[in-house]
Amino acid sequence: MNKLYVGNLSPSVTIEDLKELFGERKLPVADQVLLKSGYAFVDFPDQNSAIKAIDTLSGKVELHGKVIEVDYSVPKKLRSRKIQIRNIPPHLQWEVLDGLLAQYGTVENVEQVNTDTETAVVNVTYATKEEAKDAIEKLTGHQFEDYSFKVSYIVDMDAAPPDQAPRTRRGGRSSRDQGGSQPGDYGSSRSRYEFPLRILVPTQFVGAIIGKEGLTIKNVTKQTQSKVDIHRKENAGAAEKPITIHSTPDGCSSACRMILDIMQKEANETKTTEDIPLKILAHNSLVGRLIGKEGRNLKKIEEDTGTKITISSLHELTIYNPERTVTVKGTLEDCCKAEGEIMKKLREAYENDIAAINQQANLIPGLNLNALGIFSSGLPVLPPAAGPRGAMPPVGPAGYNPFFSHSSHLSGLYRVPPGSAISHQHSQQAPEQEVVYLFIPTQAVGALIGKKGQHIKQLAHFAGASLKIAPAEHPDSKDRMLTVTGNAEAQFKAQGRIFGKLKEENFFSAKEEVKLETHIKVPSSAAGRVIGKGGKTVNELQNLTSAEVIVPRDQTPDENDEVFVKISGHFFASQTAQRKIREIIQQVKQQEQKHQQGTGMSPHHSK
Repeated sequence: MNKLYVGNLSPSVTIEDLKELFGERKLPVADQVLLKSGYAFVDFPDQNSAIKAIDTLSGKVELHGKVIEVDYSVPKKLRSRKIQIRNIPPHLQWEVLDGLLAQYGTVENVEQVNTDTETAVVNVTYATKEEAKDAIEKLTGHQFEDYSFKVSYIVDMDAAPPDQAPRTRRGGRSSRDQGGSQPGDYGSSRSRYEFPLRILVPTQFVGAIIGKEGLTIKNVTKQTQSKVDIHRKENAGAAEKPITIHSTPDGCSSACRMILDIMQKEANETKTTEDIPLKILAHNSLVGRLIGKEGRNLKKIEEDTGTKITISSLHELTIYNPERTVTVKGTLEDCCKAEGEIMKKLREAYENDIAAINQQANLIPGLNLNALGIFSSGLPVLPPAAGPRGAMPPVGPAGYNPFFSHSSHLSGLYRVPPGSAISHQHSQQAPEQEVVYLFIPTQAVGALIGKKGQHIKQLAHFAGASLKIAPAEHPDSKDRMLTVTGNAEAQFKAQGRIFGKLKEENFFSAKEEVKLETHIKVPSSAAGRVIGKGGKTVNELQNLTSAEVIVPRDQTPDENDEVFVKISGHFFASQTAQRKIREIIQQVKQQEQKHQQGTGMSPHHSK
């Protein structure tokens, strides 16, 4: 994937000339340079340096009197479904990019690539080669504000024949093998660096935290048994720099305390009068549960620790920044107490999401969670790994993350089952179509539909589902019914985007999670099984999923002999409940079929 084609070379250019050029542009010396007449092939050690080489050299550098061209070297037989788009404005919202990409076909995956450039880079996988080809032709040179997109094919490793699989690099595994964690691996062989603490510190204190020849930070890491990454080279000129601490919860807290103490001493010595608050970075998807219903969790932490806690606005989130800043003000001792409580809530939310994701993978066989960008904002649901804001961390092998779709931040830290490891059950029958009735706030209907219906059309196209909003039952209706028709994967994608859109558009406050009521129909013969003897099954279902599940009594079955089951909860709770209820329906149907077959066979057995 990191092999580049360098074209329009003068016949007099030598390998030494090319290597010297790379050195001048502060590019890493390529592993291999193969020079031909008028062109060359160059192997770069990683994708980041390859992107940098393309952006800094192609069409911009003259070598021996000729302006050279640089791009990925991708043989035609490997020009499959994967493309790379560069020079994307960093402030571009994911929803806009999603809509643009969806114009050319079904997007299976969008992965943000870490680069040193000011603009963003994404790798996009389309459903077919033809769609990828169309996207390259249409998006190359596409203007967005003052930015012109640059688009290239990248090698689709899944399409490479076995003899062309990438060779193992010296001292390591091939890129295809990196992070080959297995199902269930996240629990048994989890890295001890489970969930990092990320804090922001004023830039003027970074030197003091590092210390002379790095002695201060070495002392912090040694005493707390932590790994501490200070991202001081990122975001040049920024007033604050992120620090990531990898350790056990106690280790993270100890390292945080030491860093706060160092800053306080430095402030005293430099006679800085302003108080230094503790600023914790938290992924947006976890913040709602930190805050709690009506802000109760946050209020309790404030009361218990004697601190004042504020959280940055949703509007500050961008393609490069999926995190919000939790600012804690109080004495050093009180801030440290609050840190422990805040991180406890964030860890719990993260672990619940991991458990839900693993459950979803088992409940929907073949569902490629890696391909789902379920939230319309495109922000991944789980926290970024330990890197600077908007950059991939220099950590170990990539482990699959269920919401990897829009951010490669997630690649290095959390060990969760790889997408390829989720068993795919092949069936000659088309996936069963499901109908779900979702009730959304009336005031959110316009945002969900979008201008001239564009948003709901893009959503339907992305999810592969049919979406129909029913008219209001009466003028004062608080909710409108949205009917979602599609298979299990389509339901997951469509409903996930709807939940995300409502949060993004602030129809639910920052202090509450998005919880919607969902209705599904079940055969009346299965309703009793959903309830269980004495309500046992429905109670277990509610405990398992954290969703409220109600089978209204005294329902009159409709013309199809079906009744409604009501589900209320946040996205993962609702999805898990839906899957479990569908399982019960399937079991009842199978038992009825066996009974019918047995009844039909009884005359033969009597002979």
